[in-house]
Amino acid sequence: MPEGFIPSHGGYQKLLSYQKAEIVYDATVYFCDHFIDRRSRTHDQMVQAARSGKQNIIEGSMASGTSKEMEIKLTNVARASLEELLADYRDFLRTKGHQIWEKDCRRSLFASWGLEAMGLMGPMRPIGFSFIETRPPEVVANIIICLIHQTNYLLDRQLKRLEVAFLEEGGLRERMTRARLEARKRGE
Repeated sequence: MPEGFIPSHGGYQKLLSYQKAEIVYDATVYFCDHFIDRRSRTHDQMVQAARSGKQNIIEGSMASGTSKEMEIKLTNVARASLEELLADYRDFLRTKGHQIWEKDCRRSLFASWGLEAMGLMGPMRPIGFSFIETRPPEVVANIIICLIHQTNYLLDRQLKRLEVAFLEEGGLRERMTRARLEARKRGE
């Protein structure tokens, strides 16, 4: 039997963008619970923006079988949510009078390397999470900003790949039409 017109979909757990978004979410929950008043609207909004970044990757991945358009839109929502979260971290640092690390400064590069080395990015994640639990809030915020930048970079690349895939493969209606024409051809 020939392959159907609904391609395999899901598999978001294997996406590096999802893995990093999940770490951003976990780190944001930690950050907000420790450094932002739980009754504050900012606490809820930051946690929800981090959650939205992660959850929209899941939803887009699962919707991709029947709607490339929906996958693109939801991946973009994930990207937008993380950009909102990035602004919240910058606001926190700015309003508290703390420095926002430049993207390519020594501390940012060390933090990015340190996250990998400490296991925050791999199977040793629970051990590596102590890396942010032992730092002051301005360092934690800057580390999470580094993580958000990494995740956003991956989502930007993912959106570009989705665009190319749509142009090459088309959407569901095009696949349905091709499958129906092929089925007719085999039936004649």
